[in-house]
Amino acid sequence: MQYTHTLAHIARQAGEAILNIYHHSDFSQTVEWKADSSPLTMADKAAHEVIANALKISYPDIPILSEEGKQISYDIRKNWQRFWLIDPLDGTKEFIKKNGEFTVNIALIENGKPTVGVVFVPVKNWLFFAEEGKGAFKINEKGETKTLQGCKESLEKRPIHIVSSRSHLSEETANFMAQFPHAECVSMGSSLKFMLIAEGEADIYPRFAPTMEWDTAAAHIIVTASGAKITNYPAGEPLVYNKENLLNPHFLVVNERISLQPL
Repeated sequence: MQYTHTLAHIARQAGEAILNIYHHSDFSQTVEWKADSSPLTMADKAAHEVIANALKISYPDIPILSEEGKQISYDIRKNWQRFWLIDPLDGTKEFIKKNGEFTVNIALIENGKPTVGVVFVPVKNWLFFAEEGKGAFKINEKGETKTLQGCKESLEKRPIHIVSSRSHLSEETANFMAQFPHAECVSMGSSLKFMLIAEGEADIYPRFAPTMEWDTAAAHIIVTASGAKITNYPAGEPLVYNKENLLNPHFLVVNERISLQPL
């Protein structure tokens, strides 16, 4: 794959920078709060610096848009045919809680859609990656690589599994989940929710609360390459990236074998 080896190395370096703070620092007194009331830690900043600097060296001709980087006006961005879209530390609230459910996300956006994505889970040492047309994969903590193919079992053998955000469960999401009274529900932080779909551990991820493009881009290509579908809700249209407003619409991630007829 053209990019994934380099991106994997960069994501692991960012993960190491995050863990140095996670394990060895008392960062509870240094948390900053952004205008949207989301937290920002030293680890977010450190991971951003690692990723941005490495991408500039490896791919100097591809611009970068990062959650923790400087804001770039749409007048500039609208001319980008491809760019890196990164969330250096996705799941900062989970990082602060020290539950391990946070990730490093790096995606390549080409003509409004993600074509390459890497999601690294520092605490677990799991690396998920995908490139358009080449499949989705996971390297586990033992260095073993497996192909991600979505649903592992027929739904006749187990109930539907719905995954929801651990920190952002909206009333609309709860109402949607209530349509499936026999489903089993799992709460998870960060882009790990998408990875549960890609691995076949979950079947539906409804997200009816705010997310930004960098929250979903890397995971987007991984879940779609595994055979799942992600669409805005309720229109059912593909998510588009590099919009003037970087806020995502509400969306659903659904395993290809799932019918959304309530049970």
